[in-house]
Amino acid sequence: MLKHLIKNYFSAAKLFHKATPAFIFFALLITICCGKRKPPVPPVERVGQRVEISGFQRGSQVVLSWRMPARNAGQSDLLNISRADIYRLAEPANSARVLSEDEFVSRSTLIASLPISPDDFALQRLSYRDALEFAGQAARLRYAIRLVNASGQKAAFSNFLLIEPAAAVSANPSDLTADVLEREIKLSWTSPLVNIDGSQPVNILGYNIYRAASPAETGKLLNKTPVNESNFADGSFEYGGEYSYFVRAVSVGRNGEPVESGESNIVTIKPKDVFAPSPPSAITIAAAPNNIAIFFAVNPEKDIAGYRVYRSENRNLPVNDWISLTADLLTTNTFQDSQIESGKIYFYFLRAFDTNGNVSDPSVIVSEKAP
Repeated sequence: MLKHLIKNYFSAAKLFHKATPAFIFFALLITICCGKRKPPVPPVERVGQRVEISGFQRGSQVVLSWRMPARNAGQSDLLNISRADIYRLAEPANSARVLSEDEFVSRSTLIASLPISPDDFALQRLSYRDALEFAGQAARLRYAIRLVNASGQKAAFSNFLLIEPAAAVSANPSDLTADVLEREIKLSWTSPLVNIDGSQPVNILGYNIYRAASPAETGKLLNKTPVNESNFADGSFEYGGEYSYFVRAVSVGRNGEPVESGESNIVTIKPKDVFAPSPPSAITIAAAPNNIAIFFAVNPEKDIAGYRVYRSENRNLPVNDWISLTADLLTTNTFQDSQIESGKIYFYFLRAFDTNGNVSDPSVIVSEKAP
């Protein structure tokens, strides 16, 4: 082994002795350069998250929305997201639907830069409304969004959203009012007379009615199909709650799809139960020794708290002067009167009470003679 190493050493020395000075200099230069270590370079910061956007026309606006990326472990670039840049390209309707990112960058316009705070990640879905201008409005609008971090570095563009806005979309309904009835909230509004571009006749398929727990909420659609009349009855409310209502008109879009108008005025209402229950009905009476039994039908109202039974020996006595036989509310639909005297005629009527303190009118008067 040792003899082999010595042989290799002398062979290398012999080659080195025969080498030219230029070759020796070049070899030394390579050796020096390969052995020198450079200072560490920090990794290039990247914004690896792109978003997916969706959108639609509503009245004179295009509503864009997108879901913020989840903040998972290891996604430090998300911690530095500072804004969302929104771009728009106006183009003819017959333009090619496929467009490269480079071409979009060169032709599009930055229309908004939305600041993004850490709290916006908790909202999950953000939105932006772009106002339409129908005078000279392009036939098709192409939108895209990309996130930007605190260093100004940009993520890839989102998908392209293509919208063909319709000008003949109904203007907003107006003068919305809400009236509380016993079993429903009656909504009424004034129908629009023109479209958002000022044209006539107004393009209306019907109306969509929305209800929310507060004016700041999005609202839940109450009707399954557009309502043809300018009024609507909401029978799904509960007394004691708070409700905010608004209405949108529905028009036919450029490609036959339904397009909603903007919102009407918002009406907020807190319905209170001030409606008396119906008087007890189907009252029957039966006499037995030392007892007169009264039977009646259960009231149809869902908020009945109970009943009271009133008695008099004089049928013509004002009802407010009759004696109440039930100190506490009666929670069944039968009553036994044992405080009677044989041979006397007794007259009775009933009232129903609900949980909000509303009292019914007197029932019909029934009578019976104690045996």
